[in-house]
Amino acid sequence: MRTDMLTSILTELNGTSTDIEASATISIDGLKIAAALPADMDDDQAWALNPAMVLLGGQTTQELGRGALEQVLIKGDHGYVLMNHAGDEAVLAVLVKPDAKLDLILLDANRAAQSIAEML
Repeated sequence: MRTDMLTSILTELNGTSTDIEASATISIDGLKIAAALPADMDDDQAWALNPAMVLLGGQTTQELGRGALEQVLIKGDHGYVLMNHAGDEAVLAVLVKPDAKLDLILLDANRAAQSIAEML
């Protein structure tokens, strides 16, 4: 039941922009909780690195006096990986196309992460 509700949040997030390719909720331990992936994407991708990146980013923002971490954005040749804290127990990871306009995607991902945090 909880997984279905989380998947619904992810599916809704994916529907906010054609530039969002996939999204997933991952536990702090690196285990996939729920995902909304296109049919041609392997469900066994290595989501486990996402929480480590968020934890490292959180330590960095704290040490540099920037406050609590909200988002981590990584840009690669083939697009972006956006990660948001989703409460104390999970991370929202979003795969975004390389030419995406990120402003609304960042906002929508933040809202989805808040909804996920409230559910967990």
